Amino acid sequence: MKTQNLRTFYTIILTQTLSMIGSRVSGLALGIWLFAETGNATPLALVAFFGLIPQIIVQGFAGVLADRWDRRYVMAISDAGQAVATVILLVLFLSGQFAIWHLYIVIFIQAVFGVFQAPAFAASVTMLIPDEQRDRANAIMQMTGPAAGIIAPVIAGLIFAAIGVVGVITIDLITFAVAVLVILLVRIPRPRKTEEAAQLSGSMLKEMTSGLVFLWERKGLFWMTMAAMGLNFVLSMSGVLMTPYLLERTGSEAAYGFILGVFNAGALVGGIVISVWGGTRPRIYTIIGSVAAMGIAVMLFGMSQTTAILALTSFFVMFPNMFANVSLQSILQAKVAPDLQGRVFAAIGQMAMLMSPIAYLIAGPLADNVMSPLVSQPQWETVAPFVGSGDGAGIGLLFVLSGIATVVLALSMLFVPSVRNVEADLPDFIPEPAPDEIEPELAPA
Repeated sequence: MKTQNLRTFYTIILTQTLSMIGSRVSGLALGIWLFAETGNATPLALVAFFGLIPQIIVQGFAGVLADRWDRRYVMAISDAGQAVATVILLVLFLSGQFAIWHLYIVIFIQAVFGVFQAPAFAASVTMLIPDEQRDRANAIMQMTGPAAGIIAPVIAGLIFAAIGVVGVITIDLITFAVAVLVILLVRIPRPRKTEEAAQLSGSMLKEMTSGLVFLWERKGLFWMTMAAMGLNFVLSMSGVLMTPYLLERTGSEAAYGFILGVFNAGALVGGIVISVWGGTRPRIYTIIGSVAAMGIAVMLFGMSQTTAILALTSFFVMFPNMFANVSLQSILQAKVAPDLQGRVFAAIGQMAMLMSPIAYLIAGPLADNVMSPLVSQPQWETVAPFVGSGDGAGIGLLFVLSGIATVVLALSMLFVPSVRNVEADLPDFIPEPAPDEIEPELAPA
């Protein structure tokens, strides 16, 4: 059974990575097209905004369904819904009726269905992978995005000029179809019901809020989630401007694709390292140290002014990020009952991303109307030695400020006892033995 479960895990990973590559290729093509059409950062920030809003609105509902339903069906519906939205986008391009506001609607629809994927898959890992192998499994799961991020720019660069946006979207649609077919053919064990889950069960509204209740009652996890909210806000402020920043700094789409590839290679290598090493014990020190290191790398990335240095610093932005993500996922899987994980993971994702839409709405106008014009002003001479004064320098300063805030937030977690001691204070979930695993008591002589 363990061998079958491992095979299922790797099968899902492979097909979801394929689907992710298709989505990344179409996303890159659309991003390049959009920036070329408008010349502004704001439309790209709005795409990110409409892609994120459903994570806040719908995620609680998605978490409940991940606990109530067969998680295969939840993931299949997620992929199928995103495929339908992709068909709508394809029809709009083919008809010649496409407008930029159509893209915002399609991205929103894709994001609504995409929300269901993460809590269902993350909760499935607990049922497919034994505890002693979860750090490695979580690392592999985290590496799917970077792997797609390395491959997608190469593919996008090769085929975008040849087949255009329509061809790229068609490929994305095919990868969705493969993912849906495979997920319906595998088997994922259902978790046994626990007493704690029974106490939190009831109406849909009660179960949607039960993840938040769970976190509030465990202050260490709650404050870790609040720290994640702050980190996502400051990093989203600059991260959403990655495309205009790199295109302005380098002036080359080829260099942009190369840097994105190195950026994702950093995450891939980081995932490999953490899967072999496993991180510190307690894991919280891996999280704090890696987030601080990432903040320093973001600062250096904002100061970088050549393609080579941008690529190097981008590698080290993502390398430690994997350490934090894998360690946090392993902590949660150890502390949360499997039949509660869907809604708890959803609540964490919901809270962690709560402030990011605000960052997205601020970032575009801030870059277009404040930071970029500021470069030509006399007072810019104060920061010019650090970030330069050419194209992209204004956004570069935003990256520097985001990096500083990231380091401060990371170190602040050391001074919150409930966070620092979260693994010692919260007991691990210990599953009750199945009926056929209970040894019968011997009758007294």
